[in-house]
Amino acid sequence: MTAPQTRQARTTKYAWATGLTVFAAVMLTIAGLIAVFRGIMGIAEDDVFITTRNYVFEFDLTGWGWVHLVLGAIAVIIGIGLFQPTMWARVAGVGIAGLIIIANFLSLPYYPVWSVVMIAMSGFIIWALCVARREDFRA
Repeated sequence: MTAPQTRQARTTKYAWATGLTVFAAVMLTIAGLIAVFRGIMGIAEDDVFITTRNYVFEFDLTGWGWVHLVLGAIAVIIGIGLFQPTMWARVAGVGIAGLIIIANFLSLPYYPVWSVVMIAMSGFIIWALCVARREDFRA
């Protein structure tokens, strides 16, 4: 009588683990694409960005554009890699999402609302990649 219940529990865990990984893959790909576009805007020195005075982490807008462009491109590649539930993609996904959080925190004065949105989005990505364990992927 316990065999069907155990099989059902494993199937449910597998579905949750797969769903969270796909969620993280889609969100990381979207976050990466947005970062790429944000990087292009920063490199082009678009008027979308505001500048503030006397900010501790004051950098050139073009430099931030390149940082976001590179992080975004790497995030898109890792996001696509996450569609296969491999450990290297999950670890790299957590790492790149952490770097995106740091980059968006440091660029708060240039685009404050969107930086906070990206920080929250990256936090959900890290959560989704860390909550599913390796043994949950075995059906």
